[in-house]
Amino acid sequence: MRIGIIGAGHIGGTLTRKLTGLGHEVRVANSRAPETLAGLAAETGATPVWAADAATDADLVIVSIPQKNVPDLAAGIVAKARDGAPVVETNNYYPQQRDGRIDAIEDGTPESVWVAEQIDSPVFKVFNGIYWKHLREKGVPAGTQERIALPVAGDGPGKQTVLDLVDALGFDPVDAGSLAESWRQQPGTPVYGKDFDADGVRAALAEASPERPVEFRA
Repeated sequence: MRIGIIGAGHIGGTLTRKLTGLGHEVRVANSRAPETLAGLAAETGATPVWAADAATDADLVIVSIPQKNVPDLAAGIVAKARDGAPVVETNNYYPQQRDGRIDAIEDGTPESVWVAEQIDSPVFKVFNGIYWKHLREKGVPAGTQERIALPVAGDGPGKQTVLDLVDALGFDPVDAGSLAESWRQQPGTPVYGKDFDADGVRAALAEASPERPVEFRA
């Protein structure tokens, strides 16, 4: 696939490395000029681009940036992707630690629903709860005992593509329901930051509460 990645931090950079390693054609962007990604490009073979161009003709787009920076993305940032291309977002809202207050999220809008509204595109929520070093190092073949599972929330026909991608990266994909249910994997929920297997992920999702823990409220 041709994959556009907006964000080259711990998760975006790890996905760039993993996806190029699987043979995908990756375009990657950060908040600065493409030449600032020369090292990552030399290491992986990914093509560094401006953020506005990362999604051009992509079969799949990944947005992996601090939550507070989402409104700063250019209008139509993912609109140049191919028709039906799923958009994955890996973001988390950390109001006290990084992002400041976002009123809509504080008032109960799930984080990924808010992101979808900001970029004017449906999204799938995944990769937000796994430690980046585990994403880089702990993927294993399907069928491996105690394989780490990752929840995928979102709606629409592109979901199977995202589930298949998680599997190809070495993790068991778990369908976590609609984007409206994506609060079940936000920071502070039972599944967040855990390396559960598929049964453990399903149980943790079922146990989640929509009330944000105090440490993840502004």
